[in-house]
Order: sequence, then C-alpha cells, then structure tokens
Amino acid sequence: MQAGGIQDPGSADAPRRPAFGPVEALLLLVAVIWGGSYSAAKIATGQVPVLQFLVLRFGLTFLLLLPALRGLDGASWPAALAGASLLGINLLAIFVCETFGVSLTTASNAAFLISLCVAFTPLCEWWLLRERPRRTVLAAAGLSLLGAGLLAFQHGGTSGLAWGDGLMVLAAFLRGVMVCLTRRHGQRHGLPALTVTAVQMGVMALGSALLMLAVQGPVWPPLPRSLPFWGAMAFLVLLCTLFAFFVQNHAASRTSPSRVALLMGSEPLWGALIALLWMGERMAAQGWIGGLLIVGAAWWVTRGGGRA
Repeated sequence: MQAGGIQDPGSADAPRRPAFGPVEALLLLVAVIWGGSYSAAKIATGQVPVLQFLVLRFGLTFLLLLPALRGLDGASWPAALAGASLLGINLLAIFVCETFGVSLTTASNAAFLISLCVAFTPLCEWWLLRERPRRTVLAAAGLSLLGAGLLAFQHGGTSGLAWGDGLMVLAAFLRGVMVCLTRRHGQRHGLPALTVTAVQMGVMALGSALLMLAVQGPVWPPLPRSLPFWGAMAFLVLLCTLFAFFVQNHAASRTSPSRVALLMGSEPLWGALIALLWMGERMAAQGWIGGLLIVGAAWWVTRGGGRA
C-alpha cells in the first residue's frame, strides 16, 4: 500500500487490470492528438515568438480551467497545492524545451525524439519510486540513443538542427520525471485530476510570462489574424493541453508509469505521419531507421513492465 491508502498499480497486492481498458484507450487517443501537436506548434511558432506562444497557450487553458480550482478543499490543500505547483514547474521546463526544440528542428524529428521518454521513464522509476528496472532497460536506452543520433544527423547535423534535437532529448527526460512525479503526487494527495491540471496551467502561464518579461521586456507583439494560427492554437489549447493533460493526470495514478509510457510511445509514429501529410516534410532513410530504433526500444522496455 502507498501513502494515502492507494495501492500501487504494479504491486502484488493490487487487483489485476486488463491489458487494455478505458484508461489505456484514452492514453492512446492522447498519443494520436499529441502526434499532431508538433505540426501545430511549428505553424504557431512560425508566426509568434516561442515565449509569447507559451503564455497564450497556457493562459487560455488556465482561464478555461478556473472553475476546477474549487477542488482545493480540505485541511491538506496547501501541501497538495505545493505538489501540483512543482508538477507545473516541471511541465513548464518540458514545454520550454519542446517548443524551442520544435522551432529549431522538423516536426517529424521532434515527434520521434520525444519518445525517448519511454526509455527514460523506467530509469526515473528507479530513481524516484525505487522500482529497479531490468538490465534490458539499459540496453534499450542505449538503442534509443543510437536511434536519436541517426535521426538527429540524418541531414548532416547543422548547428540549428543539433540544438533543436538536443532540446527534444532533454524534454524527453523531463517527461519521464513528470510521469513518476504525477503518480507520486496522486497517491499522496488525491486531488481531482482536473484541479491538478488547472494548477499546472496556472503555474506554466505565470512562468512563461515571467520568462517573456525577462527576455523580451514589457512588450506584447501584435497577434496574427490568420486562420492557420488560430486553428493551431485552438487544437493545442482544447485538445493537446486541456483534454490531454486531464487524461494523463487521471491515468497516472491508475496504471503504471511504464504502461503510460508505452502507450505514449506510439506518439512519434502519429507525429511523423501527420508531419508528412500536413507539413509536407520528408525524412531520409537514416532518419526512418533511427526513428524505428527508438520506437522498437520503447516496445522492448515496456513489454515486460520495465521492472525487475
């Protein structure tokens, strides 16, 4: 049993769950939606600065989620709020890395590289949750890094491409940390998933605004009026952020981090396909080999649960 009386989904005492249930179906849907987020972010950041884009995206989401803050009731809410704020800070770091990364590389590269989180997640479980991974996890992590190298340098590795891909790798590691922190927070505090999401969005909007103020000064450039920009923003706010993070927060305390990572591991395939069809991007054969190595390593890591 874990703190707060919630059983660990991976413990021997927990009731056995079906391999694919409603929670897993929702996570797979999120993977498809997030696969399209790289192309949408590429469109949006081509028209506004990255930090302004983040303020707009998360500020709009927070406004939509304000009613959910009523879930902060009870004597333990200060500790729960502090924990949810920590999750928001971690998410802000992820999205700063991801958004700058996707602006410096291709949408298809970004989609494949972010799935390195599947190799990182069992290692983060070992570090944060004291659940030791199997030795095959280390081999899979090495295979993922090889795939990332092939993918990153498929076109010769210009300085901009290398920076963008490096930021996506860092974001993938922070995603692994995020899954484990979300699970631990859910077990300790039991806040409603929508309330946690609202706090995260508030922290991220405030953090993005402070970063924008520090970097650009008190200047708010005029917003585009183009339909593609606002269509991309609506997709990112309503589906990629509001719906997707609610599902992830809902699922993280109901299934194992490795299972979450496995289902999210299909995200790069959807992301590459959407980038090819929507953005007209093209990948070299070396890039496809690297991407398939990452996805294959993701499957290998999680097929046995990723733990000893």
